[in-house]
Amino acid sequence: MLIREQLEQIEKENLSPYATLSVNTKGRSKEEPQCDIRPVFQRDRDRIIHSKSFRRLKDKTQVFLTPEGDHYRTRLTHTLEVSQTARTIAKALKLNEELVEAIALGHDLGHTPFGHAGERALDRAIKSVNPNESFEHNVQSVKTVEVLEKDGKGLNLTFEVKDGILNHQTDSMPSTLEGKVVRLSDKIAYIHHDMDDAIRGGIIKESDVPKDIAEVIGYTTAKRLDNFIHDIVNNSIGKNDVTMTAEVDKAFHAMRAFMFEAVYTNPSAKAEEAKAEALVETLFRHYMKYIDQLPQEYINLYENGETLERVVCDYVGSMTDHFAIRQYEDMYIPKSWHKI
Repeated sequence: MLIREQLEQIEKENLSPYATLSVNTKGRSKEEPQCDIRPVFQRDRDRIIHSKSFRRLKDKTQVFLTPEGDHYRTRLTHTLEVSQTARTIAKALKLNEELVEAIALGHDLGHTPFGHAGERALDRAIKSVNPNESFEHNVQSVKTVEVLEKDGKGLNLTFEVKDGILNHQTDSMPSTLEGKVVRLSDKIAYIHHDMDDAIRGGIIKESDVPKDIAEVIGYTTAKRLDNFIHDIVNNSIGKNDVTMTAEVDKAFHAMRAFMFEAVYTNPSAKAEEAKAEALVETLFRHYMKYIDQLPQEYINLYENGETLERVVCDYVGSMTDHFAIRQYEDMYIPKSWHKI
């Protein structure tokens, strides 16, 4: 028996009856030989970790734009925290940890430079060319793993991983419990670490959290994360669903509303976002005019039938914060003359 088959047998014997087994995958878009060591979801996780789009997350905004300081979260550290939280919940519920990890590590691969500000800017930009188009980072994450990675070949991930990535933030629910774990873990991770960063940045204080919320989910960031995880696990054991209790869910939404008011729309935290959006829209318009300046793999997409506005979104959306700034400076900021 191959090592992979032994691992698949362990899944059958030890995981919950509601878990997604590797042997039951709906497969890949392109058939390929199985690995003799790794089950399919482990293989997907490895492909994501070794991708260029995953490495670029280290220089993409989470909340604070290109923050000065070593301890603020980036899109990469957010992704790792989502993965850690999701694995904790999945292990407790005896779900497929490798599927959870693959979805978590891949869920933000399509995010833009400058976080949601960049996403809003690209959405406006593409709609200005074609009102029927849109830019959504979860959809872009799927396109990244299906098409954009490996010079147009994609990563050829399984259906279950792509489904979890696509549905991590939409009104539609993932088709697996593992996808639902990541969906909740993403929400509680950004509530947890965005508040931690906001406190570090002097935007809010721990004592600003409304007392009625704190009484339900805790008075510190660490305690809130612990309470969220315990509530999800205790409320979901032995069920074909992954949910919070009604009381904690209500407190979570109240906390999210507080964060939007105190942090996500706070002028101090978001003072530079208008500039970031203008920069992204300027890059979009530039490449729409100068298609020859796109990298060859993006020109290939255009020549193979993609619309120009979509290809430009693909390229600008893939940029890191600092690369986008450098591109803008090279194009529009005059340099001092010097004799060569």
